Amino acid sequence: MTAWMRWGLLAVLTLLVTLALQQVDVPSAALFAGLGVATVLALLGLGPTTVSKPAVGGAQAVIGVVIGLLARPDTLAAVASQWLPVLLVSVGTLAASMGAGLLLGVQRGVSPLTGMLALTAGGASGLTAIARDLGGDERVVSVIQYLRVGLVTATMPIVAAAVFGAAHVGSSGSVEGSAPWYVGLALVAVCSLAAWPAEKLRIPAGALLGPMIVAIVLSVSGLTFGGSVPDLLVDLAYAVIGWQAGVRFTREAVRTVLRVLPLATALIVLIMAACAALGLLLSAITGVTPLEGYLATNPGGIYAVLATAISSGGDVTFVVAVQVVRVILMLLVAPALARLAGPRSVAR
Repeated sequence: MTAWMRWGLLAVLTLLVTLALQQVDVPSAALFAGLGVATVLALLGLGPTTVSKPAVGGAQAVIGVVIGLLARPDTLAAVASQWLPVLLVSVGTLAASMGAGLLLGVQRGVSPLTGMLALTAGGASGLTAIARDLGGDERVVSVIQYLRVGLVTATMPIVAAAVFGAAHVGSSGSVEGSAPWYVGLALVAVCSLAAWPAEKLRIPAGALLGPMIVAIVLSVSGLTFGGSVPDLLVDLAYAVIGWQAGVRFTREAVRTVLRVLPLATALIVLIMAACAALGLLLSAITGVTPLEGYLATNPGGIYAVLATAISSGGDVTFVVAVQVVRVILMLLVAPALARLAGPRSVAR
């Protein structure tokens, strides 16, 4: 089978699976589809063996812009008067999730760095995108990150209703820009220019962090002109990130992932409990309701959190603001901690 046939098969199957997953509201459907299809084809010997570095770098830049544009002036203003408790709770979430990641690193075949990246509660797509650049195993990171997102998304409405008395949860998507698609495309292009100097300066995960920081600055300054990243471009970036991890799967890698899933699941549940406790602490300090505190510190699924906050009549702006602060903090801190972890990790 020629290389073009392998890529064609991968692209067509990814598209079909993405469309199917979108019908049942799976978050980041294209990433799930790209990862799953690429993994199956790799194990069957029918897929490409690698994804080019420029393609991966471009996908990282797009995801960085998507995350950066979440930092809107109104959301950040919502936490301005409570910045210290919000920052402390975010740091607490970081410490809890990364501590759990170090425990995951005791498993054979998983390095402590991979464990930390896999369980860091913030920006699943971003951490999956940069895992390999930081020296982690992106195969393990991608599976466990989206296991976390799935568990959080599935349990959050139940906990919100049963424990905090939230109303029935509706559905809600991401906040769209008001400008035409080509404005969003130009915005991505401008922000992506920051990837080159960031990488030249050897900033860890510069292809993602450079565009993300520029997007944050433009968004907070109100200079995005209503632009948002076109959905098709986001889906393509997610698919490329999924492919990057999937094409490297081997039978041994699958065995490693399956072996760590029980411990990873238990640790995710512990992280969820710790974040709920931090939410109650945030509620006591800031005066928001316990439900709003729980949603604000929930470790994953920002748009599912948004849907729950809207349907329950809570302070949506505050909840989303704390979530955004957490995601950005995690993505900024993770590369620095990866550097402190020492030389490139090698799975045991």
